[in-house]
Amino acid sequence: MTNRKTLALALALALGASMLAQPALAAMKSKITIATEGAYKPYNFKDSAGNLVGFEIDLAKELCKRIKIECTIIEQEWDGIIPGLTNGRYDAIMAGMSIKPDREKVISFSRYYAATPIRFATLKSSKFASYKGMMDAITLGEVDDKEKAELDGIRKALEGLTVGVQGSTTHESFMKEFMPGIALKTYAKMDDMILDLEAGRIDAGYTAVTYLAPLKEKNKDIVEVGPDMTGGPLGRGVAVGIRQEDKELREAFTAAINSTIKDGTLSKMAIQWFTFDASAKE
Repeated sequence: MTNRKTLALALALALGASMLAQPALAAMKSKITIATEGAYKPYNFKDSAGNLVGFEIDLAKELCKRIKIECTIIEQEWDGIIPGLTNGRYDAIMAGMSIKPDREKVISFSRYYAATPIRFATLKSSKFASYKGMMDAITLGEVDDKEKAELDGIRKALEGLTVGVQGSTTHESFMKEFMPGIALKTYAKMDDMILDLEAGRIDAGYTAVTYLAPLKEKNKDIVEVGPDMTGGPLGRGVAVGIRQEDKELREAFTAAINSTIKDGTLSKMAIQWFTFDASAKE
């Protein structure tokens, strides 16, 4: 599967004040469509009846109510989610997408609504499970000597092992930048990576702690390893993706997100779905 290459090509092709302010709303559509992946629990996924549910589904509905705009939420595979936006198939993306400079060349983002650390996961039976680091957290934007030593230790512990990530994600970007030489397997969906991890077909996975929290409740054999990681190739938080020319819509989403932060709604939603508060702060 060449998810990274496919998205990179699609991206290259795609390159060629108040939420209640009446002028802004007048310039916007009365109805919009929001795309989500539907395969990244608990951000967005499908229940047993096939309905889209999750943190971002609830948040999207709440934001649309506050903006006073009618919204339809549809499912879109991750690999084509940015091209679909730029081609006009929908008006916004809420799919666990982090703000990154390469994405900002093609689309714009609201303010972020969630900031979740990324971490390695493995099975208790794996030799990687015995890795004991020196740090609880690493900020990858400006790596100091202590953080570099921690990353070197992780890379050494992963030598000879295979790590799984979802393709075309910040997780893949991290592995390529900070874990060179480590065997990497990419997946179209995060759930497929977890299935291989549980079956022992890969040795570790690298993903958000918000994804791991409910997963560990379900499977007690999965454990987290190493420090929480943020920044750098992992982006600047999860936000609503919007076409660059849709300034009014971007500002309306940002204002609505700010209002959910101010009245505590965003925090309550995050705790409900993630079991801890991963929401953005003022």
